[in-house]
Amino acid sequence: MAAEPALFRAPPASELSAALGARFRRRLATLSDGALVELVGDTVFHERKRLGNDGGSDRYRELIDAAARAVHQGERSALEAVGLALVEEYTLEIHNPFSTRTYRFATRLMPGLLTRLLSATKPRDLLQGGTDPATRLRLHGPIERLCALAETATLILAPTHVSNLDSPLIGYSLFAAGLPPFAYGAGLNLFGNPAMAFFMERLGAYTVDRRKRNRLYKETLKDYSVEIIGRGHHSLFFPGGTRSRSGRLETKLKKGLLGTGLDAWQESVAAGRPRDVFIVPCTLSIGLVLEAESLIADALAEEGRQRYIIMDDEFSETRTIVAFIQKLMALDAAVHLRFGEPMDVMGNPIDAEGRSLDPHGGVIDRLGYVCDRHGAVQRDDQRDHLYTERVAERLAEAFQRDFTAQSTHLAAWAAWRSLAGLHPGMDTWQLVRLQGEEATVARAGVVARIGEAMGRLAGRHTAMPTSAEGVLEEALHRFASYHRRRAIDAVPKGLRLTPELVLYYQNRLVGWNELQ
Repeated sequence: MAAEPALFRAPPASELSAALGARFRRRLATLSDGALVELVGDTVFHERKRLGNDGGSDRYRELIDAAARAVHQGERSALEAVGLALVEEYTLEIHNPFSTRTYRFATRLMPGLLTRLLSATKPRDLLQGGTDPATRLRLHGPIERLCALAETATLILAPTHVSNLDSPLIGYSLFAAGLPPFAYGAGLNLFGNPAMAFFMERLGAYTVDRRKRNRLYKETLKDYSVEIIGRGHHSLFFPGGTRSRSGRLETKLKKGLLGTGLDAWQESVAAGRPRDVFIVPCTLSIGLVLEAESLIADALAEEGRQRYIIMDDEFSETRTIVAFIQKLMALDAAVHLRFGEPMDVMGNPIDAEGRSLDPHGGVIDRLGYVCDRHGAVQRDDQRDHLYTERVAERLAEAFQRDFTAQSTHLAAWAAWRSLAGLHPGMDTWQLVRLQGEEATVARAGVVARIGEAMGRLAGRHTAMPTSAEGVLEEALHRFASYHRRRAIDAVPKGLRLTPELVLYYQNRLVGWNELQ
């Protein structure tokens, strides 16, 4: 393992609060009286609606009441004052102090904890160990290159999001790769467990309350991200926004925080101290997902289209997590994390020296994208939006290209197609309701489909046995290890499926042209 990377020094909350307040004041100068009334009024509307259901502290309720009075009176000075008070409130809620001591303690503790999480092996077997079959955490990609870039540039890691286990796995993977700690946004619900909250608050996690939908909160969150990136803190965003409900690799990405990398880079150029910001795609492949049953149920439910965060799933209770860990201890399974090729904040690939490249490999002067002929930065929201759109497209392409398929994914893919072939004319909603004999398929048909698919996937990243029968046997063993209802179960008449779970796991391969 590389020597410990330099750790960033998080600024105190008061300093960040002052910085974000200054950003809000600059924004105020561009807002008309009507626009300011609309901004504060939007906060009152959304927060009163939310607080009616979620409670909230007396102090915060009083602040929203003061905002409502300011909107009613329409006096600019009062609106500005309450806006600044809200920004300060949100900043203090979002920010958590990074602790070097806690980081060093946690990274000493994590090998043993994650070893128990992934399998019953020695702690040293957790880390990448070449061809050692006992390895449980496999790191792939241009790791040495990323370590070199991290010393002179600011990195934004953009991973796929499968489970609430992603954050500790990715956090430890960064440490194992010799990369410095990254700041990352974590949902407020994850801070409900006091022990987890203690570590998350000190290991770079900042709090994101996804229940807050008002514009001022979202702007404060973006300003916070721009500020910490601008200060050289490497950051991690889940561009899918939240865990994939359906199990599919994300294709429609949320661009709000992605665009903060471009903003921070332009600010550094304008200030005369340019610091490169690069975006790194990252895919995480786990053979089993703790919350699979709740996630796919939410994806299939009509109200799932409107819910943004699941508050009560398998990850809600400590004993459920422990049960999952105990079941996994007997599995010979690895987690595969692949760092993708870095890109600049406009979506262009970069070379070993961090220079932007065109599609033909020629070097691009990226300052020309945002500066006039005199070298002065020209802000253009529409242009920047298009650049961020391109970054999102490149990330979605990288997710599909870099994902590592495991036996549970491919066996589920073959089983789902066998089930659909057995019931021609049924749509997804009808297939997932099938049970018992109607959800039983021929084993030979599933094996044949696996074998056919394996022949098409020669150029893809896979981690599974070399024979179709071996893939199915490994998948059956893994599916039997945890879920209350097995996704695929061997019975005398063939393979009995739990269709919604089969759908969830096979969805990870949706988008692979070889399997269409």
